[in-house]
Amino acid sequence: MTDNDLRSLNQIPPPDPSDEARRAALAAAMEAYDRAHEPGAAGRQGMPLAARLKSIFDSMRKDFGMDIRVPIAVAAVGLLLVPLTMQLNTTTSLTPPPPFGRTVPQAEGQIAADEDSSAGALNEPALTETDRLSDGRRELGAAAATGGEATVTGGREQTQNLEAPAKFRDDFPAPAGTTEAEPAPPPAAQLRSTVEMQSSEVGGADTQKFAVTQEERVPPPQYERSGDKFTAFDDAQVFDVASQPVSTFSIDVDTASYAYVRRSLEEGRLPAADAVRVEEMINYFDYAYPEPDSATVPFAPTIAVYPTPWNPDTELMQIGIRGFSPAVDTDQPSNLVFLIDSSGSMDEPDKLPLVKRAFEMLLGELDGNDTVSIVTYAGSAGTVLMPTPASEKAKILDAIEHLSPGGRTAGAAGIEEAYRLAERAKVDGGVNRVILATDGDFNVGISSPEALESFITARRDEGIFLSVLGFGTGNYNDALMQALAQNGNGVAAYIDSFAEARKVLVEEANSTLVTIAKDVKIQIEFNPAAVAEYRLVGYETRALNREDFNNDRVDAGDVGAGHTVTAIYEITPVGAPRQGADPLRYESGETTIPDAAASDEIAFFRLRYKLPDEATSRLIEQPVTRAMETDSMAAVSDDMRFAAAVAAFGQKLRGGRYASRMSYDEIASLALSGRGADRSGYRGEFVSLVDIAKTLAGE
Repeated sequence: MTDNDLRSLNQIPPPDPSDEARRAALAAAMEAYDRAHEPGAAGRQGMPLAARLKSIFDSMRKDFGMDIRVPIAVAAVGLLLVPLTMQLNTTTSLTPPPPFGRTVPQAEGQIAADEDSSAGALNEPALTETDRLSDGRRELGAAAATGGEATVTGGREQTQNLEAPAKFRDDFPAPAGTTEAEPAPPPAAQLRSTVEMQSSEVGGADTQKFAVTQEERVPPPQYERSGDKFTAFDDAQVFDVASQPVSTFSIDVDTASYAYVRRSLEEGRLPAADAVRVEEMINYFDYAYPEPDSATVPFAPTIAVYPTPWNPDTELMQIGIRGFSPAVDTDQPSNLVFLIDSSGSMDEPDKLPLVKRAFEMLLGELDGNDTVSIVTYAGSAGTVLMPTPASEKAKILDAIEHLSPGGRTAGAAGIEEAYRLAERAKVDGGVNRVILATDGDFNVGISSPEALESFITARRDEGIFLSVLGFGTGNYNDALMQALAQNGNGVAAYIDSFAEARKVLVEEANSTLVTIAKDVKIQIEFNPAAVAEYRLVGYETRALNREDFNNDRVDAGDVGAGHTVTAIYEITPVGAPRQGADPLRYESGETTIPDAAASDEIAFFRLRYKLPDEATSRLIEQPVTRAMETDSMAAVSDDMRFAAAVAAFGQKLRGGRYASRMSYDEIASLALSGRGADRSGYRGEFVSLVDIAKTLAGE
């Protein structure tokens, strides 16, 4: 038998050795051993060379028929011992959990896997149950794929660091009031496979026998990249109308949360709970609310009441407004300062290179009446481009293209320099705005959020606003960027791709740059004769005190040209089962309106706003009546069905109790029913994200 024959035999999956085969193999081996040690064989040693060679030749010629059995016997023994050898040499201690918190089902009695190609992997055939449990090489390869390290020593396993790699962990403590990527645990329990080793003796030789045990657990995986910081907040609570009939909040047109959630899901990670702000997910999408005709009354409220898709005992009251859009020929001249973080932390493909492309696109939307300046900061702030007419595109593009990352992050110094240039080129009656592009890593200079906010607030009162574009992950400081944008009368957007940069800076350029109203607040007073409880979906970080509504010194959100804003209340009608606390036994039941019980009003809507160049607010009021109610989801508009689906999805991702009873499939179906024309494809993309979340959550 040749070496090639032996290699061919080695490629054949060996059968489990039977007792009869083992006895036959041992007998053949013993016979071969005795034959090799008979007197004739021993006598060959010590002879003269010529005689020894002759004796060997004569013996080989005479006994050829017997001696050919020796290699056959050895090959048979080796063939039978292959399964035992594989068990002894390839055992590992722990099968790593499936990636991204997913449960990977295994077929009964077999598993298909490939070894790590860097270790000379082989694509092997499907294994039997015994081989599946014993083939530790596959588990070592899986451990390497998830960042773990496993070693095998002398048939005993040792496991080290079998956990997710750094980009799926949270290694840094969050500052007070913030969280660093702490997702709610998926609702479905996951299965963990653990390989347990037991010793036994077969035929006098030590071997290893393995068993797989399955145990259910609820994992707390850290899916977000370490270092990303978010403002910590609890879900909005349910209020009793009898004791607290008024709800007040600042509007929010930011969209950063939705883009960040999308990125997390597309990378195979459930988002941190505090990264999910439901109102920003809802407001990411455009809705066909009526557009007002006048710049002095820039909003026309749209209000509807319809059944709650996740709770048959409640209703949703949806409030929508669309901001006024000036005619194209009345565009205001713009004085823009691009404040670009060029520190070392921006040296990643999805950071500074994407920043460059984003601003290049925005430059294409400007004309000769607009002015552009560029300031960078890395260790110290520097002016890259003095105020330059946007018509000099080649000069501006050259300045952008030559930006390179390096150094620490002197963010505060950069902001001060950017505002100095904005003041120098200020346009009276026009748009004066600093656009900050950063990952939010401020570590040199005035890094206190309070100090930065005070500085930005003072500049805002002088007519220079600030918008913030966030990039990248790993040290993304969403908490700080939200605070800066809110105090700067600007929007906060997260740019996770070239497509998102185009949406924010091209498709929505007017709403991003041109402010039509500032300090916009909404207040709802519920009729206790019609509504027992209410809960505002989202806007947890935008809540205001009741008295803040009429106080013009209290800052609130700002709305850009053509922007849509949506707010949704979940309300419990009188007589329906309550979500919150039971009513008080001894409350009087009296209402502030004598004829409230006879009224067809459900609530009363108020909105306050200031025009961009005014300091005194204006008021819009409108009752919410029974005429605005719809009995079924099928009868409401596509926009309302879709907004309800996004609200349900955001709440489910946060892990709260309010929309948990609604499955991901039901959310996707509701969103599809409200998809409409979807020319941009954003709503279809949302449905895909729901499907991804379903897979990651194991639902």
